[in-house]
Amino acid sequence: MIKKTSTKDKKLYFDDELVDLKENLIKMSNLVEEAIEKSIRSLVEQNLDLAAKVIQNDDIIDKMEVDIEEQCLQMIALRHPIAKTLRIIGCGFKTISDLERVADHAVNIAKASQYLSTKPMVKPLVDIPRMAEIAQNMLRDGLTAYFNGDVALAKEVWLRDKTVDNLNEQIFRELLTFMMEDPHTISRAIHLIFVSDNIERIADHATNLAERVVYIVNGERIDKCFKNSNKEL
Repeated sequence: MIKKTSTKDKKLYFDDELVDLKENLIKMSNLVEEAIEKSIRSLVEQNLDLAAKVIQNDDIIDKMEVDIEEQCLQMIALRHPIAKTLRIIGCGFKTISDLERVADHAVNIAKASQYLSTKPMVKPLVDIPRMAEIAQNMLRDGLTAYFNGDVALAKEVWLRDKTVDNLNEQIFRELLTFMMEDPHTISRAIHLIFVSDNIERIADHATNLAERVVYIVNGERIDKCFKNSNKEL
């Protein structure tokens, strides 16, 4: 005689699947954070080996995105989640997309560092590492807020994005001045601007995570509210 699976058992299975999804997202996020750290270090240290590792490992992150996406699809198709649980899984789709894009930005930085590795820097690297540190912390805290459902931390992450935007604009203005004063710096300065822009995009993806946390916990899309108030609470 075949024993029917009870509603309680189904819930336990589903809870286990959610835990597994979270663990896979954490693994992917750890690899992405490592890619950012190595790409910036390869730039600062002019380390070709580190840059090459970032580029090579991108295929692993791409594969994880595909696997987790399939996992989310199966959970939706087989478990028919509703309300908050559906929001968690649905936002999982977008989260892996953000993480994959962050990894792509790390690859872009690594490629720029390969070009710059054998050339003298236009200026001392002070603002770019500082900007990268803020963006990395935003991503780390955005992921922590996502995994813990921490709305307060998510809002803090959102507010930090303005600092990164300001630094990006400052770096652009400074490098533009160098290019105008000495045309020989143009190629190197453009690569540094490219790096700065990619760091700014990493911060934007962290902000996306922050917005998603509020949606999962409260079921509300408050990003427009933040924008309308100039990101002031």
